[in-house]
Amino acid sequence: MKKLYIKSLLTALLLICLTGCTKDLDLSPLDSISDASFWKSSSDFQKAANALYAALPGFTTFDLDADMAFRTPNSTSNSTSTTPDTDSNWNTPYTRIRNCNNLLEKASASTIASEIKVYVAEAKFFRAYNYWSLYRLYGGVPVVTEVLGINSEELYGTRNSAKETVDFILQDLKEAVSDLPEESEVSAANKGRITKGAANGLRARVALYEGTWRKFRNDGEANSYLDIAVEAANTVINSGQYGLFTGQGAESYQKLFDNEGDNSSECILDRRYESMVNQHSFSRGLQQNGYLPTKQLADMYLCKDGLPVSKSPLFKGYDTRISEFENRDPRMAQTIMIPGTVAYAPILPDPVEHWPFYPDRVYTTGYIIFKYMTQDPNGQMTPYLDQQGWDHHIIRYAEVLLIYAEAMYEKNGSISDSDLDKTINAIRRRAGLTTALTNAFVTANGLDMREEIRRERTVELALEGFRWDDLRRWKTAETELKKAIRGIKIAGTEWGTQPIIISGVDQNPYSKPEWQNRTDAEGFIISEAADARSGFNPDKHYLRPIPAKEIQLNPNLQQNPGW
Repeated sequence: MKKLYIKSLLTALLLICLTGCTKDLDLSPLDSISDASFWKSSSDFQKAANALYAALPGFTTFDLDADMAFRTPNSTSNSTSTTPDTDSNWNTPYTRIRNCNNLLEKASASTIASEIKVYVAEAKFFRAYNYWSLYRLYGGVPVVTEVLGINSEELYGTRNSAKETVDFILQDLKEAVSDLPEESEVSAANKGRITKGAANGLRARVALYEGTWRKFRNDGEANSYLDIAVEAANTVINSGQYGLFTGQGAESYQKLFDNEGDNSSECILDRRYESMVNQHSFSRGLQQNGYLPTKQLADMYLCKDGLPVSKSPLFKGYDTRISEFENRDPRMAQTIMIPGTVAYAPILPDPVEHWPFYPDRVYTTGYIIFKYMTQDPNGQMTPYLDQQGWDHHIIRYAEVLLIYAEAMYEKNGSISDSDLDKTINAIRRRAGLTTALTNAFVTANGLDMREEIRRERTVELALEGFRWDDLRRWKTAETELKKAIRGIKIAGTEWGTQPIIISGVDQNPYSKPEWQNRTDAEGFIISEAADARSGFNPDKHYLRPIPAKEIQLNPNLQQNPGW
């Protein structure tokens, strides 16, 4: 435990902020600044606050932890993980929490309190953000609010309860809101800094998680957290500061995750990037390593009549390579690439036909991601090999709308058509799905409102890293994660019977005998069989284990059940 708290202030300040504030933020050199000579001016506090933005996550493939994406067997998804000796998911947030506490302590002793209150608010936001990073994985954790020394008794304290931990997170965020600016009050030079919307958006996310976690475990306090989720989300909605991105017409959903979506009205909190300055290569990584949608995700998309594939007469089945994409929610084809699509591939200067990927053949499920695959021709070839500068959306307005809808339904057991219209139906209209979700539609078609609200959340936020948390808070992971990971249907379809000629050669792997033997009774690819995913234990796997060495260092820490 000691290593979590005794890193020096200087080390914290040397974590130069690559994101989270203005893309070209200019930080003064800090390698010769001592703690005694620092903390004298508001610019000192700003520099310290800048370093806290390093906590904002970059692009990642966290949905591999669940059932919507697949690359190779994942130990979290298939419940085969073991207790690690160490884990940066535990250590790093505590290092960052110490930096937050240090800023807050210095601010409390400062004579320029009125000049630095926004940086105090940012420190509270990031302390909450880092505790949230711990809480969503481990449950209740030791809550530390002071800068500890090597002899501090708190280093060997016990874990706070789940309620104490989440209440602390929510309180920090509530206190931060009052001294943070609205989005419209942030100057151009400071775009990307934490706002009231970011703090309330995170409050809504945390409260929805807690409220639904408790509801589906029969906890009587669930509604108190759902009330917070409704209030926080509604505050963001009513602020008038944000809106859904519609600037690219029918392609707005996909373009939101490319250069066009940067600085749009939908962005509440982003990790910021800039081409040629601070870049990423997420598109290239997806192409090379695979972040492959599964049949579970593909089947979630509604048909254009608003009905699921199991009910809609518009669904055309799986017989051809494109039939399952026809008459579907437009977001399906903006998330999963329709076979034969001609599009840009990273590091290639001209559009190519993408099947499955070009030039790298990644076809474990047969579905290919299109979301995040930049179609900006200027983003394909750079001196840094396909490095892009588009931002990673951490909290966006669509999520807030979905939080509001779900929290209202779970709190009341029902939701009004007017609330559906301002949330789910607004998202559908942006996507180009014109069939509205109403109470009458649900009743007339034998649908379940909860299932449809969850469906909307799943497809709108697909492959953005929410699925594992959602399955756990809904207490459905014990069912969903035990299912086989399946891909496209190849038996008796074009995929399995017709050649795909590329450069004069049949490059259809699914027509080969080895693939024909990897299907289930219905002819769908089995990427990972159910018997390899059967180990989910509801008494164990809803939380991750605390690293073993942390418990060795502090025997007063209690391990999570089952580990």
